[in-house]
Amino acid sequence: MDQIADIQDWTAEYIERFIEYLPTLVGAILFLIVGWWVIKFILGSLKRLFTKRHYDLALQNFILTILEWGLKILLIITVIGQLGITTTSFVAMIGAAGLAIGLALQGSLANFAGGVLIILLKPFRIGDWIEVNGISGSVKEISLFYTKLDTFGNQLAIIPNGELSNDNIVNYSGNPTRRDAITIGVSYESDIKKAKQVLLNLLHEQEGILKDPAPAVVVTELADSSVNFSVRFWAPNEVFWDCHWYTIEEAKTRLEAAGISIPFPQRDVHFFDHSKKESTPSVENNKD
Repeated sequence: MDQIADIQDWTAEYIERFIEYLPTLVGAILFLIVGWWVIKFILGSLKRLFTKRHYDLALQNFILTILEWGLKILLIITVIGQLGITTTSFVAMIGAAGLAIGLALQGSLANFAGGVLIILLKPFRIGDWIEVNGISGSVKEISLFYTKLDTFGNQLAIIPNGELSNDNIVNYSGNPTRRDAITIGVSYESDIKKAKQVLLNLLHEQEGILKDPAPAVVVTELADSSVNFSVRFWAPNEVFWDCHWYTIEEAKTRLEAAGISIPFPQRDVHFFDHSKKESTPSVENNKD
């Protein structure tokens, strides 16, 4: 009977304590719900503001991600403090865990640091066509750890930001215009002055090719089988490849129409038959 009485007293005591603690628990839960909603409201408002002011998309994602994690951690620590738990030891525990995770994930931290540098220094933006590590493609996404490229063949290339931030990057979209230099050869028998004028007319007729700097056609090499011209022009990135392919196709058509031939490597091969040797007459002395 004494044990039953002790259990009843213990149960009544903890029920009384729970009832006393219940307002604190309910308050902490409500604070967590409201705080979570406030965080979503803040992030949504910032996202709309960034979109309205046309901030860089990679920078938007970086700021929103860091802010979201920071606010959520702060909210959880605050709720734990409201429950009466000492947060000093909890913060120390988080710090120790962060240090251990950091040592275990040094490569990931290098990628994170590289992502921060890429987002802040902006060597390229989403939509730019870049080449790095022998891979070229259009930048699809810049995250904190990886950068994703859509290659020419529509494959998805995922490059760690740590390597990307320490390697040479060629950004083909970094400047609004690009310069092209197409090599076209004509035969030695052709009139090079006429050929040059035909190519210049082709360049001047294209609306996509810039007039300033002016296009140019120069002789660059007296090769083995041809006189080589370098057809040079500047064009905006949006129409650069259209001008490039059109110039190559039309150059052949117009040069042939003007009676100018585009040679291909040729070699004359002469065969000599050394198996037949000149026979020398033999003199026979017959003695009777």
